[in-house]
Amino acid sequence: MHIKLLNIQEFENFVDNHPLGNHYQTFNYALLMGENKYDYELIGYVDDYNNIYAASLILIKKLNHFLKYGYAPKGFIIDYFNKKLLKEFTDDLITYYKKKHLVFIKLNPEIAICELDPKTGEKKYNVNIEIKDNLIDLGYAKLKDNLYFESMIPKYNAIVNLKKFDLKNLEKNTRNKIKRAQNKGLNIEIADRSGIDILYNFIKRKRNKDSFYYKDYYNIFSKSNNIDLFLVSLDTHSYLINSKDAYEQELEKNSNYNNILLTNRSEKKLNIKMNSDRKLLSYKNDVLEATKKNNENKKIYIAGALVIKYKNRINIVMSGYDTHYKKFNPNYYLHYEILQYYKKYYDFADLNGMTGDFSKENPYYGLNKFKLGFKPKVYEFIGEYDLIINSNIYRSMLKSGKLAKIFNKTDIKIN
Repeated sequence: MHIKLLNIQEFENFVDNHPLGNHYQTFNYALLMGENKYDYELIGYVDDYNNIYAASLILIKKLNHFLKYGYAPKGFIIDYFNKKLLKEFTDDLITYYKKKHLVFIKLNPEIAICELDPKTGEKKYNVNIEIKDNLIDLGYAKLKDNLYFESMIPKYNAIVNLKKFDLKNLEKNTRNKIKRAQNKGLNIEIADRSGIDILYNFIKRKRNKDSFYYKDYYNIFSKSNNIDLFLVSLDTHSYLINSKDAYEQELEKNSNYNNILLTNRSEKKLNIKMNSDRKLLSYKNDVLEATKKNNENKKIYIAGALVIKYKNRINIVMSGYDTHYKKFNPNYYLHYEILQYYKKYYDFADLNGMTGDFSKENPYYGLNKFKLGFKPKVYEFIGEYDLIINSNIYRSMLKSGKLAKIFNKTDIKIN
C-alpha cells in the first residue's frame, strides 16, 4: 500500500463512513484553515486497487523558510487497533513527508479512553487505553497530559445524550436558571451570516481570532448546511409584563407577611419577611429597567452560539453572552434551547471542552459547573501526540523551547 492524495469525493466518502469521522476531518475544515494561513492535503492509504484503508486531512504550516510541521486535527482516520496497518501507515507517512521537509505531524485522535465521574473524579477506563501503547511503540511522542486547555483541542469533553435530554433531568440549579431566563422574556432565533458580528461581541475575548475567522467558518460550512448560528434576544415587552406580574405577586405575599408579624415575630417569620423584601426590591428594579428598555423600542441581543452539525451529533463550537445581562442567565437559556431544538434530529451534543479538575480551586470551576448542570457524560480523550519525522531537528527545537513558542505554551513536555 502507499500514500496518495485523494480527491474531495474520495476523502469525504471515506471519512463519512468511518466511526472516527468528525467535522475537523472534512474538506470544509480544510478550506477554513486554508483561509488561516495553512496549506493542506487530503491523503489516503490505498492498495493497488485504490481501496482506501486510512485517510487524513493534514494541515501544513511553515516553521521557517525551509522546514514545516503538519497537523491532523482530531487524528488520522484509521483503525488504531490494527497494529500492522497502523505501523505500515506510520512508516510510509514518515517517508512521504520527510521528502516534503516536515519535522513532525501533530495529532489528537478523537478516541475516548475513559469516562469520568464528576463527583468523585474516578476514571472508568475502556479498551481504547491500549491504543496509547500502540502509538508509543511506533515512535509517536506522547505530549504531557494536562487538566486545563493547554492542548490544541480540549482533552476532556462533555457529551449530552439528546435522546434522553429533558429539563426535569437536569441539575436543580440549572433548571431554576433556565426557568428564570424564560420568565425574563428571552427569545432564541437562528440567524444568518449578518449575525456573526453580534456573536463576535460576546466571544472576542475568548480566543485570539478575529471576526473574519467566524465569518469564514459560517460561510464555508453553511454551503453544505452543516452550521447554524443562534442568537438570544431580550423581548423587552415580555420582560416588562413578567416583571410587573412578579412584583405584584410578591407584593401580595409581602403584605401577608406583614400581617403575620403583627402576632408572630419569630426569627423564622422575620427571615421570611426579609427575604420577601429583597425579592420585592429586585422585582421593582426589574420593572424600572424593563420599562426603560421597552420605551427605547430596540432589539437587544445578549447571547449567541455557533453549532456544527455532522453525522449523528452536534458540536457547540463557540458560544458567549453579554456579561451585563448575566442576571438573565442567557448562557443557560441558550444551551437549553439549542439542545431542545436538535433532540429530534440528532443523537448527541458535544458541549465542547471542559477540564479534568473538578475541585473548587480549579480556575475553570465555573465553566465545569455550568456544563455539568446539563448532566452530560464526561470523557477523557487519548491526548496529543507528535509523529516525529525529523528526529534531530525536532529534539533540537524541543530543547531550545522553539516548539513551545510556536504553540504559545510556556513549556512542552513529553511523557
